Amino acid sequence: MKRFLTVLLVVAVILGAGVAWFVNRTPSSPFDDAAVRPASTPELLARGEMVARQADCVACHSTPDSKPFVGGLEMGTPLGSIFATNITPDKATGIGNYSLADLDRAVRHGVTPDGRRLYPAMPYPSYVKLTDGDVEALYAFFMDGVQPANQPNRQTGIEWPLNMRWPLALWNAIFVDASVYASKSEQNEQWNRGAYLVQAAGHCGACHTPRSITMNEKAMDESSPAFLSGALLDGWYAPSLRQDHNTGLGRWSEEDIFQFLKNGRNQHAVVFGSMTEAYNNSLQFMTDEDLRAIGHYLKSLPGDPARDGQPWQYVSTPIARSRQGAQTFAAKCSFCHGPDGRGQNQWIPPLAGAASSLTSENASQINVTLNGSGRVVANGVPDPYRMPPYRAQLSDKEIADVLSYVRSAWGNQGGSVTADQVKALREHTDPASSNPIVLQMR
Repeated sequence: MKRFLTVLLVVAVILGAGVAWFVNRTPSSPFDDAAVRPASTPELLARGEMVARQADCVACHSTPDSKPFVGGLEMGTPLGSIFATNITPDKATGIGNYSLADLDRAVRHGVTPDGRRLYPAMPYPSYVKLTDGDVEALYAFFMDGVQPANQPNRQTGIEWPLNMRWPLALWNAIFVDASVYASKSEQNEQWNRGAYLVQAAGHCGACHTPRSITMNEKAMDESSPAFLSGALLDGWYAPSLRQDHNTGLGRWSEEDIFQFLKNGRNQHAVVFGSMTEAYNNSLQFMTDEDLRAIGHYLKSLPGDPARDGQPWQYVSTPIARSRQGAQTFAAKCSFCHGPDGRGQNQWIPPLAGAASSLTSENASQINVTLNGSGRVVANGVPDPYRMPPYRAQLSDKEIADVLSYVRSAWGNQGGSVTADQVKALREHTDPASSNPIVLQMR
């Protein structure tokens, strides 16, 4: 027995030493041997700025009142608040002392130069697919294209022991596929470009892919039907980007997707909620070629009829004057969205057949009714049509009634909304700003 316990102790020590080595090791980088900092040519800077746009770095690492990339944006998590960090080239509070390999490890592996693990709110599980060339360009942009700003980082609000970072190394080993995007030989160049942008810099799955109880995305590419199949996140429902007829892009053509990404609107929808920030700060700055590649890739992702249900068809629904929800719709909503729910072409989106009216997840419709939507700013021009907040005008029950009407009219089958659901979001959300916000990158 004594010998058995001795062997068991030795094994435990070896395993403990192995785990300690693993969680504290520094991941390798293809730039480890780069002794000389690469020259920042105008072409490399321009490419790096575009990668930063594709990755929407400015939206998380800036605030409307701050200088570009100084951090400070608060992100709520189930464990507590975390704050985006200063990624300007300031040597005291930013990343000015980072080597190219340091930046690579932070962006693609979530590890800082001092070995600290980043929370996956930084979407390195997607960024790991970035090519070496894009990482090198990104480094050039942040070092030579961004003004340094001395702004100390804020401490997280996550308490001990949940604030320990070393377990993230084990989480990464299980859930992060640490490999650069590999082109699929059976697909054409446009498809592969779209897949790369969606999966890597665009990190679309971070919002649009459902997560497991361990908070990992259930899929990272098109090999799984869960990829981009829709997810609830931070009070918004990011809809399916697959070819689901009801809750996804099944009724959208490639041209529809391109117009939505290029202009923030099309005949089916207008960006709102979190997507407004993605459009204002990222998508509208991308090239037409890249946006069309994204559309081409998304159109290749099949829907799931078993999950999505029978295809929606428009049903004429007269406004019932005897129903409270219908009366509120007639008074507050019909002028813009139309008594028939069909909207106003590309300017004001339809509610009839909208993904948000057909999905069982009602958070987006509650949120946008309570809080309105931020302004869409295209080519520097703010959108004159904005969804206003109704939290001060309508009670929880009135909002629940009107949304229950919308979600059951015109063939919609999203299901009813309760006053308690409205109350819960009212208590944890704030009205959208009416001021147009486009964060500056320079």
